[in-house]
Amino acid sequence: MTNTLLPVHPGEILREEYLIPLKMSAGALAKKLNVPRTRIERLVSEETAVTTDTALRLAKFFRTTPEFWMNMQASYDLRTQAPALAGELDKIPEIDVAA
Repeated sequence: MTNTLLPVHPGEILREEYLIPLKMSAGALAKKLNVPRTRIERLVSEETAVTTDTALRLAKFFRTTPEFWMNMQASYDLRTQAPALAGELDKIPEIDVAA
């Protein structure tokens, strides 16, 4: 079964599900999180990944969990990297547990 849904960057979720409904800018959120404005701007522009530091801060501010943000990032990374590594992964043999 092929997964046809495109991977969703955590920055898109942050932008579309949190910042836009709150009418909050990336700069305003950065001030509240006490991080550089460019960190949040690059995240919502999907130019950079969620770090553990950012996940902890987002979780605190939005009353979510750091795992929520980190799992989104891990899922995005796996879904975007798997096709790029497909050829290399195909060359790796699987362990023979019957032996």
